[in-house]
This record gives sequence, C-alpha cells and structure tokens, in this order.
Amino acid sequence: MAMNLRIREDQQEALKLRAEQEGRSMHAIVLQAIDRYLEVEADRESVKRLGAKYAVGHADLLRRLGE
Repeated sequence: MAMNLRIREDQQEALKLRAEQEGRSMHAIVLQAIDRYLEVEADRESVKRLGAKYAVGHADLLRRLGE
C-alpha cells in the first residue's frame, strides 16, 4: 500500500538538511523514524501489560510499600 506523507515546509527543510549531512535519503530517514516509533510503542505496551499483571499479583506488597 502506498502512502503520501505531507509534512510542513520547515520539517522538509530540516529533513533535507539532515539527509544531506548524513549522506542518506530523506526516505531512508523517515522509514527509520517510523521503525523506531513502532518499536518504542510496542515496548511501551509490553511494559504496561506486564506492569498491570504484576500489580494485580503483588497488590498486597505494593499496598504495604505505600504505607
């Protein structure tokens, strides 16, 4: 599936400059940013899920620690 990405002019200029400095394409940088975002959000969801699991399992301990 193809997608058109519209970014602000200042973002495009900054991206173009960064791409030139790194000797990479703007496309490659955007793909890397998307991959990083997806990885961070997947990690965040895992942490949230595990936190909820252990909070239930250790509710008494957590309550006592809070006293």
